[in-house]
Amino acid sequence: MNIVSIIIPVINEENTITKTLKILKLNKNIEVIVVDGGSQDNTVQLVKDMGVKIIHSKQPGRAVQMNQGSLLATGNILLFLHSDTILPQDYYSLIINILSDLKVVGGAFELKIDLPQFSLRLIEKLVNWRSHFLGLPYGDQAIFVRTSVFQEMGGFANLPIMEDFEFIQKLKKYGKIAIVPAKVITSGRRWQKLGVVKTTLINQGIILGYYLGVSPIILARWYRRK
Repeated sequence: MNIVSIIIPVINEENTITKTLKILKLNKNIEVIVVDGGSQDNTVQLVKDMGVKIIHSKQPGRAVQMNQGSLLATGNILLFLHSDTILPQDYYSLIINILSDLKVVGGAFELKIDLPQFSLRLIEKLVNWRSHFLGLPYGDQAIFVRTSVFQEMGGFANLPIMEDFEFIQKLKKYGKIAIVPAKVITSGRRWQKLGVVKTTLINQGIILGYYLGVSPIILARWYRRK
């Protein structure tokens, strides 16, 4: 039996975590591990009220939290899910089907953003094109990987930003990355807060800076200021 361990890093996500968790409890072949990075709101209590396993990270940071969750995971497949991202109803069977190809070591889903702007439809198309043709999904697309491969890789690099990008680049060396032909729905709050154009320019600037060798610590400080 294939078991999917879903690891969700959180910090102050009381407005999103309940909706995200509801769909995950529909499948008995999964385990859910929420890793809290020091929430000051009602996130932890909401998770406990739903009967979901929650652990507390020694320090905040998505990479650290996801790695810590993976240490407690018992599944032979790991799925790293952002707290504001909703998986499709049949996510389990889709993942199992994709990984039935032994050449595939991991993958992710296509992306849909939960805001109506036409400009975001263009963003979705570009993201999904990049994912399919370049094999470069990002963390908000619910990255999954065989546990044995994740362990061999040593998990996520302890970076304050771009940990998903670096992980996928490294994962490519182990085998094929597949994109599930179904969409996760992720929150558009980033685009809503700063606007589509500004958010896109910031994201691309971070990627360019990473390629140019700018320290992830500096990139993270710049990103948070923006």
